[in-house]
Amino acid sequence: MARPFNFSAGPATMPEAVLRQAAAEMLDWHGCGMGVMEMSHRGREFGEILEQAQADLRALLAIPDHFKVLFSQGGALAHNAMVPLNLAGRHPQRAVDVVVTGAWSQKSAQEARRYADVQVAASGADGGYTAIPDPATWRLRANPAYVHLCSNETIHGVEFHQLPDLAALGCDAPLVIDFSSHVLSRPIDWRRVGLAFGGAQKNIGPAGLTLIIVREDLLGHALPICPTVFDYRVLAEQQSMANTPPTWAIYVAGLVFQWVAAQREGELTGVAAMEARAIARARLLYEAIDGSQLYVNLVDPACRSRMNMPFFLRGDDGRPLKDPAHPRNAAFLRGAQQRGLLQLKGHKSVGGMRASLYNAMPIEGVQALVEYLREFERSA
Repeated sequence: MARPFNFSAGPATMPEAVLRQAAAEMLDWHGCGMGVMEMSHRGREFGEILEQAQADLRALLAIPDHFKVLFSQGGALAHNAMVPLNLAGRHPQRAVDVVVTGAWSQKSAQEARRYADVQVAASGADGGYTAIPDPATWRLRANPAYVHLCSNETIHGVEFHQLPDLAALGCDAPLVIDFSSHVLSRPIDWRRVGLAFGGAQKNIGPAGLTLIIVREDLLGHALPICPTVFDYRVLAEQQSMANTPPTWAIYVAGLVFQWVAAQREGELTGVAAMEARAIARARLLYEAIDGSQLYVNLVDPACRSRMNMPFFLRGDDGRPLKDPAHPRNAAFLRGAQQRGLLQLKGHKSVGGMRASLYNAMPIEGVQALVEYLREFERSA
């Protein structure tokens, strides 16, 4: 029986081959007589899993040697506190600049205010978070502890397709990015990034694992109130095992890393192949939305996310229908469910619909969704 197409924003769809391998190894990993959830995190078997996962992620994202690859718990939301706890001390007044382009960077700014002097350097709030403010207009301080942005906003569907060059903007601070929802879907220019973090449950694996990729010179600045287990320097020194790490999630993430590395798209491999597929999936869905009279996406085409596509059905007056209880929205979701198109309801804070097209979403899923969009429009 064919699996439905799952458009959830996270936890999200995963490669079927990975799920099958994890199921096959559930009771006995590589003949050791234990499943991964049962083995000691200090033992040889898990040590192999952890080292391979770190090495594979480093290779996939071409992470330079002077960056540490860390695995942690807490999700991206917890790291909205852990980042200022680790980096705000780089500045005597704990100055931190944040670019707010949606719900997640807004949360980052709010949380960082508990530990730092936060300035919102730019905000897309006035436009309903449908565009990214031009970097030339950002009000950046000359040398804050760091500048934070969310490089892909899962809820509002806004993505930085090119990371800003802070030095060119007159700012000497390291750039911190929350890349939770588009990690491994595109390359990263590490010359422009000091620290990247993200939860794994969108594009990598199960909830419970957080990735931290941090430049070595940014370690060792934790505030005195930072818990030891959340100190990035301690995590780096102890190879991500300051406490028991999320062993199962790391194992599954490692399988996903191997799956990504094995993907081919023409002459492209790995992350480059993932990016080509992401562009193709996004183009197919956005063209269907833009070419219809019933559906609308409100995000500036220059910064539309390739991963998360919020859209609205129009009412009889042409306005977007944001209330999920509206009969037209309810009928749309009911019909989608019947066709095996799952988790299309938009986030509760914005309403409407949302399709998340992560790496594991096959093009056939998008084709099926586009076919349904057209079918529903004809019957509406």
